[in-house]
Amino acid sequence: MQSLSFPNYSFRLKNKENKTLIFDVIRKKFMVLTPEEWVRQHVVQFLLKEQEIPLSHINVEKQLTVHQTTKRYDVVVFNKDGSIYLIVECKAPHIAISQDTFDQIARYNLVTQATYLMVTNGMAHYFCQLDYENERYIFLENLPKRSSK
Repeated sequence: MQSLSFPNYSFRLKNKENKTLIFDVIRKKFMVLTPEEWVRQHVVQFLLKEQEIPLSHINVEKQLTVHQTTKRYDVVVFNKDGSIYLIVECKAPHIAISQDTFDQIARYNLVTQATYLMVTNGMAHYFCQLDYENERYIFLENLPKRSSK
């Protein structure tokens, strides 16, 4: 897999039936290593190591319902009170981040009401803070460290 614009992390990899698998510490199982999964696993490590988010506050690839349609989010970080701190949309490195990507995560956020959004293809990362009062996004250079909330 190609290098991404994240720090270097160690991953558990194995081969099975001519497929490379990567261990997901959140789901506690090996997943087929696709380009998008490669990005998702880097995001998980970024959240654990750089953002110091507890493992128990991170959830990966769960379903949510948006306007009677079932969708799957990539990564969500919860606060201690169960509210959502961050929702992350991951794309494969060869997929350009577009307005459609931001529209997709905004639709998910209608349900999740996260404080922050992150969109990444592993090469480019975009962070937004939601200003619900003024109904707008505030783009940030980096994701702020989470308080102990």
